[in-house]
Amino acid sequence: MSVPGIVQSRLDGEQVAAQVSLGGEDALFVTPSRTLIYRADGLLSDESVDEYPHGAERIEISEGRRKSSVSLDYGIEGTEKFKIPSNRLYEALHPVLAGVLNAADVTGPDETVKQTYQFSELTLVITSDRVVKHVGAAVWDQDFEEFPFADVTALEVEEGNVSSQIIIESDGRPQRIKTPSDQTREVRERIERALLAYHDVASYEEFARAHAEAEEHADAEGTPDADDEPASENDPLAGGGVDPIEANPPELDDNGAIIDDDADVTTGERVEETADEDPLAADADGPETDAGENESDPTASSDAEQSDAQATEETTETVAQGGSAAVTESSAENTESADADGGFAESGFEPASSSLREGDTEERLDALTEMVERQNELLEEQQRTIETLIEELSRGR
Repeated sequence: MSVPGIVQSRLDGEQVAAQVSLGGEDALFVTPSRTLIYRADGLLSDESVDEYPHGAERIEISEGRRKSSVSLDYGIEGTEKFKIPSNRLYEALHPVLAGVLNAADVTGPDETVKQTYQFSELTLVITSDRVVKHVGAAVWDQDFEEFPFADVTALEVEEGNVSSQIIIESDGRPQRIKTPSDQTREVRERIERALLAYHDVASYEEFARAHAEAEEHADAEGTPDADDEPASENDPLAGGGVDPIEANPPELDDNGAIIDDDADVTTGERVEETADEDPLAADADGPETDAGENESDPTASSDAEQSDAQATEETTETVAQGGSAAVTESSAENTESADADGGFAESGFEPASSSLREGDTEERLDALTEMVERQNELLEEQQRTIETLIEELSRGR
């Protein structure tokens, strides 16, 4: 996807680090310092670009069935919000969160955000250098923990039926991350890949062996092991050897889903939601069907006068749907011609008018057919306009 000229003019020398399509020609562009929302020219708005700096203290999201919003809280400077289609929310949130973490110096300038996860109130960010763990109502704020890969010595999993725990041993102490069991394997593998790439080893066995050799070398030189040091009275982990599980972990049901929270999903696994049907789209088909019925019944009776009466009735219906009044006037002249024959005027019967020749009937039917076809073209044009409006509304216009 190319960068529109109006976006290029707002880059101020920065490079586009990531871009996400928001449907149609609309797109989200992320630079090191800002997020740019591009809206293409459409029926509801002109071409535009909105900027959202990454220097935010926290990010919050609000999910809807069709549209979702991302809010950036800048503290005393206020809050900025932008809307995007719900089926693109987490794809767009990933680079925005990476930009905010970089602006807050949580990640370094050369550090890459590999993956983000959100399990209820737990946000987990895997970068090329560390694992960042945040628990709170916001996707991210200043209250977070980080486990640099330089300090990681082991990576294990304690499996459970509903939820499991990934154990990251950092600085000799195990740190626990509770995840739904059906996603634990994916999270563990992504952490392992980033860990092995950081230490430049091909397998976890090689990593574990290198770490064991380093410990043996340290023991041979008389370096005291951490287990030999006296336990501190103020250390809550001195007696147990492991960190306690989160005080308020997210509740999970038997299927591994977070209870009462729809945010238990990963960046790459989102269910696409379709837009609501516009009632105008259904209504637009009605007149077209009626017009087709009018065209398909040119001769309903052998009696010429009854045929003319039916043509008059159909013409009146066509006029009610936007047709020409000229056909109604033509049908009225046929009725007057029939009344002018005095032989049957008082008997309650109407004779077949001699003026209703076969050529005249065909001529009127051709005119009626032409009007119906024109009306169908107008309805199709209206349908295309409605579909364009629905598409723009679904993209958060």
